[in-house]
Amino acid sequence: MRKRHTAKLDRRSFLAATIVAALPGKILADESSKIYTAAIIGHTGHGDYGHSVDQIFTNRDDVQILAVADPVAEGRARAMQRSKALRQYENYRQMLAKEKPQFVGIAPRWTDQRREMCLAAIEAGAHIYTEKPFATDLIEADQILAAAAKTRRKIAVSHQMRLAPAILLLKKSIDDGLIGELLQIDAFGKQDHRAGGEDMMVQGTHLFDLMRFFAGNPDWCTARVQEKGQDITAQSGRAATEQIGPVAGDDISAQFAFPDLVHGTFTSRAKMRNVIGHWGLLLTGTKGSARILMDIFPTIFVSKSAPWQTDAKNEKWERLPGDPTMNATEEQKSAVVANRRVVDDWIDAIQKDREPICSGRAATAAIEMVMAVYQSAIAARRIDFPLTDRRHPLAVSQKQ
Repeated sequence: MRKRHTAKLDRRSFLAATIVAALPGKILADESSKIYTAAIIGHTGHGDYGHSVDQIFTNRDDVQILAVADPVAEGRARAMQRSKALRQYENYRQMLAKEKPQFVGIAPRWTDQRREMCLAAIEAGAHIYTEKPFATDLIEADQILAAAAKTRRKIAVSHQMRLAPAILLLKKSIDDGLIGELLQIDAFGKQDHRAGGEDMMVQGTHLFDLMRFFAGNPDWCTARVQEKGQDITAQSGRAATEQIGPVAGDDISAQFAFPDLVHGTFTSRAKMRNVIGHWGLLLTGTKGSARILMDIFPTIFVSKSAPWQTDAKNEKWERLPGDPTMNATEEQKSAVVANRRVVDDWIDAIQKDREPICSGRAATAAIEMVMAVYQSAIAARRIDFPLTDRRHPLAVSQKQ
């Protein structure tokens, strides 16, 4: 059964998470003196190294980086220098077989080899940290999760914003009544040249992950997806600018029903970009609203509800009260530090045998929301969660 309520952060959990966010590199479990071995899988020119994923183990006292694998010599040399790895390999399977690392960072942004890389690392006995999107479709994601569950390996995915200090503070503040009862979450993609399907798969997975964080698991989805003014079909799939599986549509409007009558939307329309501005989330409650400007280091504004007057509605937006990161340095805003928060929680989860916060399951749920949008648009009907058909709705036209 799917949980029907939104999980709340109690004070102890919130403080612990805030400490993790403020002290990157710190291990929470008792065995903080243990040294783990790690390796990095990358592919220069074929998805590169994501958002500094080649540096997730660098400068940590608890991890020794054994090697980096990349079939491109020049890129491999640069990654080795950045990561401070001891050795380098052209073939990641050879690296896994020889080095037998306990941790593996899977860095390429592209998902076309994600399944093979993840399964190879798990088979070698490693816990894995991977760039997002987690997989091309739900079948691949399910296979990776099954392999990890069978071998009791832990998976973390780089949905770094879930553990950003400001996001954690906003979650607790909303739980404490900052905007009253949560009623609606509106998500907007970047809506740039990738507006539509590619925007939804690349940026939308971050947004969907946070929608679930604030509202729980969705119950159903309805959506309309159009390409050049025409509704898409199962044959509408095309290659994206990066190899992340087939995408469709340049105009997406989707609705999600969450527990407790919370309504959610996702929009990616190029024509909306100038009006909406920065990509992110708008959370609306009975007493006010919160606006998340998404980035590796999110910025959050809040506004209290104001009545309409003869000179229009006077809403005042202010930074989230008490945000400990308001005066953060450029280093603290970096992808390296954001990744480190996720790695800290991942290692703690390994030590305590619990699910990481930015887990493979959570990342799969975000991809499930993407696939539900396509399924609903193609079938022109409501789609219930969990999805029973795990195939990619556009796989019939995949040209990659």
